[in-house]
Amino acid sequence: MSWAIAFIACGAVLLVAAALALVGITHVRLSGADAIQRDGLGTGVRAPRWSLPDPAGLVHTSPPSAPLQLVVFADHSLKSFPSVAEGLREILASGEPVEIVLLLRQPNPMAVPVLAELGLAGVAVLTGTAGLYAAYNVRVGPFLMFVDSAGLVRASSLVNHSWQVAKLHQLAGLPAAARP
Repeated sequence: MSWAIAFIACGAVLLVAAALALVGITHVRLSGADAIQRDGLGTGVRAPRWSLPDPAGLVHTSPPSAPLQLVVFADHSLKSFPSVAEGLREILASGEPVEIVLLLRQPNPMAVPVLAELGLAGVAVLTGTAGLYAAYNVRVGPFLMFVDSAGLVRASSLVNHSWQVAKLHQLAGLPAAARP
């Protein structure tokens, strides 16, 4: 009988050790710079389909009717990165047919006034869900994703500077065969 109790105790200890090891491995995999580099969807991957109204009631969709759509994931981070806002203003000023939408996880009545203050009044503010962010595999922001009219991701990345926005825009405009 004592051997059975010792065997069960050893088994329980090994089971707890295995569970802790799995939690530790998962934590390491989901945190840090390497994990953030795996965020988003890869180039050529089909982006999630959605249809969402902006505060004025105009419905925006993905895939877009425009040749290119820039989905900005930046719940609270856009004001913290003025250089990213500068890069977005440059895209708006370029006159190119790019629809820019700010996709929020939850409603935020301050988003439209803050965008206007940043000179981004032409950006549509859409309220998605945490599930939609998860479908795009986005955890941190500001994260940008260019989607073409076929619904394919043309370029995506976490950004902190206007030059990164410009580079992503440049990559999104390249034909699929010419991309690195």
